[in-house]
Amino acid sequence: MDIVEINDTKRKIMEAAGEIFAQKGFNSTTIREICNSAGTHVGSVNYHFKDKKNLYEEVLQHTHISALKKYPPDLGLKKNSSPEDKLRAYINSMLLRILDDGFPAWHGKLMAQEFANPTNVVHKIIEKSIKPSQQYLASIVREILGIEKENKNEIAVFLCTISIVGQCLQFFKGKEVIEGLCPKDFNTKDIEMLTNQITLFSLGGIQEVKKEINKKNN
Repeated sequence: MDIVEINDTKRKIMEAAGEIFAQKGFNSTTIREICNSAGTHVGSVNYHFKDKKNLYEEVLQHTHISALKKYPPDLGLKKNSSPEDKLRAYINSMLLRILDDGFPAWHGKLMAQEFANPTNVVHKIIEKSIKPSQQYLASIVREILGIEKENKNEIAVFLCTISIVGQCLQFFKGKEVIEGLCPKDFNTKDIEMLTNQITLFSLGGIQEVKKEINKKNN
């Protein structure tokens, strides 16, 4: 579903809904305030989306897919790139999706709202978009660990992927705390700096996991 395929009224509703859902969450948002913001009649939500839940699902899926198209997990790297470069690209793309104010400004906050207070929609997002992305990250981790395919060490691989993703999400979810603790020269919007830090930290951690795996196998 590309934005060009959405008619003007539907697009206005989705954009208004995205901003309000991101600010207030699904349960606290009303159809009336969405339509007031979009400048449309209250009945237009029922006409285009049937109800608030379907509207929320369509907004969430559309913005997530659009963000992945703009910032794909590999960021256009060549297939023969090193696993370290792949990991850096993955981290960079994720930070861009959740911290970039330009696409759209409410995307990261909307996803954070859903993860903090999940609805039934999150399961569809996990299966369609998040799971394939996580599987790609797992393949990168296996490559760094020297594991050719899924095996008995898959839990270690999974924990590595969750640690990497968690570091990225922390700079969004813990933004206020981080800004209250950080040095004056620290810029929470410096995505390149954050990418480098998370990549270096993650690579170091993965190498330690690799040592533990080798100990168990010897």
